[in-house]
Amino acid sequence: MLFDSLLKTSLFALFILFATYLMLQITLPYTSGQLDIDFLLTKQHIIHLKHYRFAFYWHIFSSLFVLLAGAVQFSRQFLQAWPNLHRWIGRGYVFIILCISGPSAMVMSFYGNGGWNARISFILLTSLWWWFTWMAYQSARKGNIATHGAFMLRSYALTLSAITLRIYQFLLGSYFLLEPVFQYRLVAWSSWLINLLLAEVLIRWWRGKGRSQMTEARLAR
Repeated sequence: MLFDSLLKTSLFALFILFATYLMLQITLPYTSGQLDIDFLLTKQHIIHLKHYRFAFYWHIFSSLFVLLAGAVQFSRQFLQAWPNLHRWIGRGYVFIILCISGPSAMVMSFYGNGGWNARISFILLTSLWWWFTWMAYQSARKGNIATHGAFMLRSYALTLSAITLRIYQFLLGSYFLLEPVFQYRLVAWSSWLINLLLAEVLIRWWRGKGRSQMTEARLAR
């Protein structure tokens, strides 16, 4: 049991470190301040808008902390060893999403590539991301740990959409011949809907496991 738990924790940690490394590689070129590189090449028609540039840079540079901070919240060993640090990192995660990453993502959503089909996806994604994070914070304040954990998992599943979006883009672009706009719209929706579906499956599995353990405890009395 202990070995299985450590193995799962280690694999999850490796995935998050790899995801963070990918985001770092994506983010670093933008520290140059150039407005005609990578993703911004698709935004030359709106790059003159100060509010868009402000939202873009705030969003991408806050993503690294959000990825790492969110992952730490799911480590039981970390929680047991450093409960106060767990809370402070969690507060940082919540603050950045509610006050920086979420609002800046919403601004960017209205200018998303792929037309209004993709923009509606990004608006829904950002709204749910903000709401799940807010509910995770509120349930923690009320001491409802089970609800807090469920909403944190939903929130982090949507945080990881930044990674899954790029993975799906790579896979579809490499192995399928799809019309570019259709491909982007498909990725815009699947990058977070699949994550959220997996999160809901995990939440229901954990709840079922918890009820099973409670039943066994009652029968053992």
